[in-house]
Amino acid sequence: MAAEPEERLDVLTSGGEKTGASKPRSEVHRDGDYHRAVHVWIYSESTRELLLQRRADCKDSWPGQWDISSAGHISAGDSSLSSAQRELDEELGIKLPSDAFELLFVFLQECVINNGTYTNNEYNDVYLVTTLTPIPLEAFTLQESEVSAVKYMRLDEYKSCLAKESGEYVPYDVNGTYGQLFSTIEERYKDNIESCSLTLQKQINRYAPIHLEPELTCLSRGDREALGYILKASIVIDDIFYEQVWNSNHTLRDWLKAHANSSSFDKLKWAYYSINKSPWSCLDENKAFLSTADSAVKLLTDATRSVSGWKGIEYRVAFPLDKPPVANFYPPDMDKMEFELWKNGLPEKEQKDATGFFTVIKRRDALLPSTLAQLDGSNQTKTSDDLFVVPYPEEYKSSLEKAAELLHKASECSDSPSLKNLLRTKANAFLSNDYYESDIAWMELDSNLDVTIGPYETYEDGLFSYKATFEAFVGVRDDIATSQVKLFGDQLQDLEKHLPLDNIYKSDNVSAAPIRVINLLYNSGDVKGPQTIAFNLPNDERIVNERGTSMVMLKNISEAKFKHILKPIANACIREEQEDYVDFEPYYTHIVCHECCHGIGPHSITLPSGKRSTVRMELQEFYSALEEAKADIVGLWALNFLIKKGLLPKSLSESMYVSFLAGCFRSIRFGLAEAHGKGQALQFNWLYEKGAFVLHSDGKFSVDFTKVEDAVESLSREILTIQAKGDKPAAKSLLQSHASLTQPLRVALDKIENMQVPVDITPIFGTANKLLANDQ
Repeated sequence: MAAEPEERLDVLTSGGEKTGASKPRSEVHRDGDYHRAVHVWIYSESTRELLLQRRADCKDSWPGQWDISSAGHISAGDSSLSSAQRELDEELGIKLPSDAFELLFVFLQECVINNGTYTNNEYNDVYLVTTLTPIPLEAFTLQESEVSAVKYMRLDEYKSCLAKESGEYVPYDVNGTYGQLFSTIEERYKDNIESCSLTLQKQINRYAPIHLEPELTCLSRGDREALGYILKASIVIDDIFYEQVWNSNHTLRDWLKAHANSSSFDKLKWAYYSINKSPWSCLDENKAFLSTADSAVKLLTDATRSVSGWKGIEYRVAFPLDKPPVANFYPPDMDKMEFELWKNGLPEKEQKDATGFFTVIKRRDALLPSTLAQLDGSNQTKTSDDLFVVPYPEEYKSSLEKAAELLHKASECSDSPSLKNLLRTKANAFLSNDYYESDIAWMELDSNLDVTIGPYETYEDGLFSYKATFEAFVGVRDDIATSQVKLFGDQLQDLEKHLPLDNIYKSDNVSAAPIRVINLLYNSGDVKGPQTIAFNLPNDERIVNERGTSMVMLKNISEAKFKHILKPIANACIREEQEDYVDFEPYYTHIVCHECCHGIGPHSITLPSGKRSTVRMELQEFYSALEEAKADIVGLWALNFLIKKGLLPKSLSESMYVSFLAGCFRSIRFGLAEAHGKGQALQFNWLYEKGAFVLHSDGKFSVDFTKVEDAVESLSREILTIQAKGDKPAAKSLLQSHASLTQPLRVALDKIENMQVPVDITPIFGTANKLLANDQ
């Protein structure tokens, strides 16, 4: 029989990026090429032991020594996660699903052994599998050419042996990068429930609970009946969002909810998870507040050879300490380079699908054969590569069919023509994946019952900002407040014309932005952590170019935040002589103008090469923070412009700047991992550098009214020009240089922290919950 061809490995740069070349394994180690491998550790919670394997005596590196539970190279073209699963199966006979593997860190091993004949320059993805109890040794099926024995060993004993450089064990520096394995496990299994409970309680206390019970007396009987179905559809939308955040988010949510009454600590876990809708804290730059040790437990009865009296492997559903930038839109082990290489090989139509709002990217080797068979009959985009595109109606099929059915029922009940049209077209869009007609219907909505539902924002896509998350906002229109803000929408074209931006980049076709002011009744989906006070939609550049955007203001949310957060912040941080400038009118007026300014400035652009593109496509992961900063700072510029035109009262000319300064501190408390917080830090630091914001010896701040106007205009010009040119390096540079937690910001945040001012609010939907309870 002919010998099997030697395994080929992708050759990497010294920085760990693929070169596009591959070589046989022996040549890689002969030549010292950088390459990738996986390390998989199995840890038993109950005994605090790691599983070790003894390397076979025939191995060309570290023969006969005790080592990682399982390890192996990542073959050319293979993914990291599938390689980890394969090695565990081949070496130990253990078949585990992807949700058992927690990527802890990447370890670069650079060494020369075997008298200089074997060079190992290896990037190792280090995974942890957590089981409740040890796997019986007789359950393993060992690959004799790789493994001669396995044993469990206490974590502290193994660490001690490595520290002593015992010759029985493959060496790892426990004081270097690999020490993270031990420190991570040691930290998460400390007996410190009381301390963890106190920390969670403090995190929860940063949110002030607010009861929202708007009056429904203005709604017709038909719209009241429709409301019940809309609320039920919104719950389905929430379910989809949980799935979009992270691939095992549903499992963790259900586990925490089921165990919430087990102890006071479990109750706190569920409470804070419910606010964040994931195990990562929005206000702490997405730092995990739970670990895999808190996660759901699954039982696998057929993952190994059967053992009499043993029911199988019970493992913890793993999640990374760092929130994955891929969310659940891309394979968990996919990076930007892999995506770009794959995308660039697609036809133009399929490239648009790959980068579109309403698709997810899957990896074929991560799917079960049965799943692949089902997809082969669908309309997903196929290529010869490992990655492929799946549209939302396929990915969220059952949920979207259910939501569509509920919206059709709501449409039949409603007696508002525009609402009936919105609900019908949105239901159709859920199944067709074409949201154009429904977005137009949303812009034309003229109903006392105001509904926004569907996939819109792209903040969760931390890789490219391509993919849209589902959300729902249901409210009751405030007719008086809506009539008062009409001015801003009517002035958009004039604002565009006078923007601090070279005329070549301006549009002469900006449509007036309809503004609807509502009192929020219910929200769901991508509304986690800090609550939204307004939004400007749609994000579809086709509609933005043709018709502009519309905005919705959530007045009762703005009122709650001003009362419970902004006024106390002003008391803590603004000098006494300017404190009275902080008022609801300028605060709310700037919010309105912020949302309007999302609709002006560059959107669709022409690159220097002549290629047509969009700001979102060119700035990618820097788009969201810069767009939020643009809307904020251009919003201030626009208010000043309208005051000078005599369209707004002069009384706003100073109060708007001081209210904005106080608002900076409020938004930055959301954390710099969040687009609004990062954008606000950029603005504060720019204005502070220009002398527009002043920190005094008493630790309080004021606005220098002689400098603030020029500072606002200069930053507006900077951001608008970056967007107009699609200049990603300039966007990155601006954010890196200014979107940081500087000393003046720390002074303000420490003052606010000492006064225990809430960071944000968490709504309690009293009216909506009563309606849902009555429909049960």
